[in-house]
Amino acid sequence: MPVTDVKHDLDTRTLTITAEFAAPAERIWQVYADPRQLEKIWGPPTYPATVVEHDLTPGGRVNYFMTSPEGEKFAGYWKVTAVDEPRTFSFEDGFADLDFNPNPDMPVSTNVYTFTEHDGRTRATYVAAYDTAEGLQKVLEMGVVEGASAAINQIDELVAS
Repeated sequence: MPVTDVKHDLDTRTLTITAEFAAPAERIWQVYADPRQLEKIWGPPTYPATVVEHDLTPGGRVNYFMTSPEGEKFAGYWKVTAVDEPRTFSFEDGFADLDFNPNPDMPVSTNVYTFTEHDGRTRATYVAAYDTAEGLQKVLEMGVVEGASAAINQIDELVAS
């Protein structure tokens, strides 16, 4: 399993997931840079993603929805704030309605994804920071650790294919 560590800290309002992949950083980068590949790993296996808009550049936006096994759609967005290909990118990640308008009742996280290569393998560090401890607690109760871990654990199979 690629996910090697998960830590959350209500005091600093952060969730950090660490994973290691048997592929170079450039290949892991492509998973996020290509909307069709992103669809295969964004969301747990039982909630496949559909990427509707994908602009992984500073100021760009990624709009997506995940579909539950019952067919219910859950939308979200990234507002991209920084990109240093293929090492790191930052974005705000939020919940949205099906027109991709931000849902003000749900927490927004500020994320930094970092990919560090060593001996042909890549260590990925995913850090999400929330404005409030309550916001972090809410997503923890919604199953963000389990969902994100299941999503990330799909990357090895994708890059091997």
